[in-house]
Amino acid sequence: MLRFGSLTLAFSLAILVRSPNAQAGPDGDDADEAAAGETSPAGPLKDVKAAATPDAKSRKRKKVAGYAVPESKLRMEPPAAPSGHLRVVSLATHEEADVQIFNPDGSYNVQSLHEVDHILRCKRTDTEKPIEPRLYIILSHVYDHFGKPLEIVSGYRNQRRQTSFHYKGSASDIRIPGVQPKKVRDFADSLDAGGMGVGLYPRAGFVHIDVRPLPSYRWTDNARPNPNSPDKRPPRGWKRKKLQS
Repeated sequence: MLRFGSLTLAFSLAILVRSPNAQAGPDGDDADEAAAGETSPAGPLKDVKAAATPDAKSRKRKKVAGYAVPESKLRMEPPAAPSGHLRVVSLATHEEADVQIFNPDGSYNVQSLHEVDHILRCKRTDTEKPIEPRLYIILSHVYDHFGKPLEIVSGYRNQRRQTSFHYKGSASDIRIPGVQPKKVRDFADSLDAGGMGVGLYPRAGFVHIDVRPLPSYRWTDNARPNPNSPDKRPPRGWKRKKLQS
């Protein structure tokens, strides 16, 4: 992944060429950040019901509703460049980064990117991966708009399932103190000129944002939080942490 380049290049990449192998649907296993065993839908305007659990209290089937965003609903052009200011806080480690992701000439500040990569490292294995810089551009827009630190629920995930945009280093789940998740979702949605996934998790209280091949996708997942879902196991040989939140 290139960590350098002008803002012009960064924003031109926001309009992505449609790929026959593009993943249409919620993040490969992002529903698992909210609940174990949730089934992810694929394709436009579909409701998918997860299988009922043996627990009597959980017999009610949960729904994940999502749809591919038609091009007519996307921005005609990418938004203007954000300030580049980004402040993030990891809910898992309580570490913070307050950085400027751009140099004065508009290129990426590599040291700043590394600092935020560290905050978004895998909370189960403590491993890091370079995060897609276009995601940081979106998060900087979100920070500019709300003016509050972004709480990172999940960033990079070092896991066995490799279909997740978290595994690919191009997704984050965020909360903003004092801001309803629906408002965060709506603002993120307004930034999309093509190639974004935005998911709302009302019961878990966070918003998923990713960059991806076309089509863009939106979904809502009402599952309960279960950060220790077995579907997010690290690769074989890694000791998995048991998370409390």
